[in-house]
Formats: sequence, C-alpha cells, structure tokens
Amino acid sequence: MAENYTDPSGNTAQFRAFVESPDTAAVAEAPSRLPLIAGIGVAVVVVAVVAWLALS
Repeated sequence: MAENYTDPSGNTAQFRAFVESPDTAAVAEAPSRLPLIAGIGVAVVVVAVVAWLALS
C-alpha cells in the first residue's frame, strides 16, 4: 500500500466524504436486455414453426 493511505473510516467527516464521492468505476450501466428479449422471441417463433410443420 502507499504510505499516504488514509483510512476513510478514520473519522466521521472522512467517512462521509468517502461515501458521498462519486466513483465512476463502481457505477456501471446495466447491459441492454433488448438482445435477450429478441432472442427469446425468435426462439419461440422457430419452435412454433417447427411444431406447425411437424403436426401438418
């Protein structure tokens, strides 16, 4: 560790500043669910077409 490391829990003011500071590495956007939903839709259509062809 670096020698100038200060523990953010050392006192209340340091801890509050640590908690309220924006950390861009920790804030990640959730991935889009559109490909998952589209893939499930395509799979349902394919299964329906295969079932229709098998039963006809």
